[in-house]
Amino acid sequence: MHDVFVARQPIFDRDLNIFGYELLSRRANTAAAPVLDGDTATAEVILNTFTAIGFEELVGEHYAFLNMTRRFLLQQQPPLILPASRVVLEVLEDTLPDAELINALRGWAERGYTIALDDFIVRDSTLPLLDVAHIVKVEVNALTEAELKEQVQALRRYRPRLLAEKVETREQFELCRRLGFDYFQGFFLERPQVMQGTSISTARLPVVMLLAALYRPEVDVEELEEIISRDVSLSYKLLRYLNSPLFPVRRPIDSIYQAVVYLGMEELRVWASLVILSAVPNAPRALVVMLMVRAKMCELLARGLGHAEPRRCFTVGLFSGLDALLDVPLPQLLDRIALGEEMTAALLRRQGDSGRILECVLRYEQADWDHIVRLGVAPQVAVSAYLDAVRWANQAPFQT
Repeated sequence: MHDVFVARQPIFDRDLNIFGYELLSRRANTAAAPVLDGDTATAEVILNTFTAIGFEELVGEHYAFLNMTRRFLLQQQPPLILPASRVVLEVLEDTLPDAELINALRGWAERGYTIALDDFIVRDSTLPLLDVAHIVKVEVNALTEAELKEQVQALRRYRPRLLAEKVETREQFELCRRLGFDYFQGFFLERPQVMQGTSISTARLPVVMLLAALYRPEVDVEELEEIISRDVSLSYKLLRYLNSPLFPVRRPIDSIYQAVVYLGMEELRVWASLVILSAVPNAPRALVVMLMVRAKMCELLARGLGHAEPRRCFTVGLFSGLDALLDVPLPQLLDRIALGEEMTAALLRRQGDSGRILECVLRYEQADWDHIVRLGVAPQVAVSAYLDAVRWANQAPFQT
């Protein structure tokens, strides 16, 4: 793991309420911006916002303004899922406003995104952008008062919302208010604040993203296929596992869709989790096997004790060592995966039926027989569940 940083600078409305935050790339906990090409800066801000620090932590209930390079805008597909209702896409001032870009911006707007033009100057070459823009940012410091008034007059014909940026004095702020600007940003109001988070290594990121998708209630097959297909190793290992002797299917399973039809989503979550964790780069084999034994023992004890959802106990056991496997604190991982309150309580506080089962298995690993008995489990039942779990884990194909 390593620390990552994103700077945020608030954008205020006319009543000086926060409307949104512009998110800016930083390589350290300093005000200075790093020297990066635009594509790298955009990618870093998006990645660090959504995978390390957290979107809600950075912007709360407000809008996020993201600088988007031409390359990202022409993709018509964000590198991560950006919530259209909360994100403003800023078109950088040096982006060529040709027909290809205009068509791409229309596509983004049709999908619900707000389009802003950064450091905009009205010229014949830039006029086509005003047909697709919702917000225009005008750099106050770059213009004289007369030039600023001229720009505002020209922009009013297109009726965008106007944002005065780089407002550094009270006089500039008051002038922009009189000219009818809707939003304000600059050192006079507030300087950028650097926010810090902890990043998961790039190699482990697909694992966390897939786990998060698997345990989201509304996930569908198409989304799972898309996420898995981004990582060849995960795709191969998942299908190889599903085609192992553990599954008595009549013909090979060669797609995630077939796997879901055959197993059902809940069963797929369990089996996919096993494969994913075994596919973590540089994961110690002994740790993966130990977690599988623990997970299966949790499930077997739950079945023996008549609990309603033994598969949930399996997942609790499996994820109880996720922090050691991915080198990320468990509370931080659970926030990203969003397993739900019941499973989170079981993992972090040993609460509920699943939590008590996990506590019993952990006590078994420590040979704490007195505690096992106090939890209502006979020693011979625990020993039998453990031996059955070991036999089961030994059948699982881990090797690539």
